[in-house]
Amino acid sequence: MRRTGEPMTLSLPPFTKAVTWLLGINTGIFLLMALLSLIPGLGIVDAYIKIYGELTPVDVVHGQIWQLVTYSVLHAGLWHLVGNMLGLWMFGSAIESAWGTRRFLELYWVGVVGAAITTVALSYSHLLGNPNRSTIGASGGVFAILIAFGILFGENEIMMIPFPFLIKAKYFIGILIVVTLALAMSGGGDVAYVAHLGGLFFGWLYVRRGPKPALVNVGLAERYYGMRNSYYRWKRRRAARKFEVYMSKHDRQVHFDEHGNYIPPDDDPRKGNGGGKSGWVN
Repeated sequence: MRRTGEPMTLSLPPFTKAVTWLLGINTGIFLLMALLSLIPGLGIVDAYIKIYGELTPVDVVHGQIWQLVTYSVLHAGLWHLVGNMLGLWMFGSAIESAWGTRRFLELYWVGVVGAAITTVALSYSHLLGNPNRSTIGASGGVFAILIAFGILFGENEIMMIPFPFLIKAKYFIGILIVVTLALAMSGGGDVAYVAHLGGLFFGWLYVRRGPKPALVNVGLAERYYGMRNSYYRWKRRRAARKFEVYMSKHDRQVHFDEHGNYIPPDDDPRKGNGGGKSGWVN
């Protein structure tokens, strides 16, 4: 990869933190699965992982929602793994270097889950796919990275290995989208091109959204703290009422306002003094 106008140089991208972890996880699981299939008596474990880990739309709608993620770490063969990991490394390292680890991982998993949701939805729309057909591979996340690379580094030139010529990233991504769409419409053979389209679409949505906090995280945090604060306010008002009842049984009168804050006798408006409030604050 090089910027337009710069002299031609060949260099390999760095192994950034998240990219390295994703490479290790996917490769490690692939090797583990291969080992399990070779050991007598453990082949059933390999089959069990595939049955419950692959993305099968009919299973997802019946509650196996973990498949929206687990399918991405399973691969059909060595070249399937190598192709996805090369794309992850070659283009993902540039995205992570530009955005940082957190945003890069958000992009990747948005692509993975978005591709899975697209696959499930289209399979039940009877337009593309089959609800009983399984999908595996990290292509959804990789294609989200590819579309982000094309948008962020569109003017950069990349070499079309093994072809000895350069092409701008934006043109490469454009060709990729057209080819993927055509293959998806034609049925795609054994390749899940529908998932590729889902990864491209959700990756594009994430890039268009811009550098904002994760909406889901913000929403959940706001709801959590709102519920927590409401609970604490209710608990304080309840304690105040119980204390009033307890003191009245001992011929002493104490008063609290509607928020559970203690009102000193001199400031109690019911005694005609008016005045401000003191004590606990919310």
